[in-house]
Amino acid sequence: MNEALIEALKVVQADHYSVYFKAHGFHWNVEGKNFPQYHTFYAMIYEEVYEAIDVIAEDIRKLGSYAPFKMSRFLELTTIEETEVGPMCEAMNIDLLSSIEKAIVTVNAAFDIATATKEQGIADDMAARDAMLKKWAWQLRSSAKG
Repeated sequence: MNEALIEALKVVQADHYSVYFKAHGFHWNVEGKNFPQYHTFYAMIYEEVYEAIDVIAEDIRKLGSYAPFKMSRFLELTTIEETEVGPMCEAMNIDLLSSIEKAIVTVNAAFDIATATKEQGIADDMAARDAMLKKWAWQLRSSAKG
């Protein structure tokens, strides 16, 4: 069993749950003049991230381990802090961007282990996650300008 990769993927999964919950909570609570755009934008993020969580869990199972599913375990594993952010999209964007940037770090760590251990399919999944997270990060950074 590839324990290092399994543990890295569990952190990736926990970080994705953290991003999912933040984006979903922000979707529910955003206010301000750009409400419609951000309400939709946050929904796009949480829906895409939610689908990715299943792929990550399946990668863990492919390696012969069980995927975490308890909230307490996700809180132990995640590199992303819980935050209280007010309803204004600017603060939500900054917080979500920081969370996504942390998730990119853990995805890249899992990618490196998968590549080193010749788990090409899992490396491909992590490369896809990296690309998507970087897209969300770019969009959040761009929305903060002007």
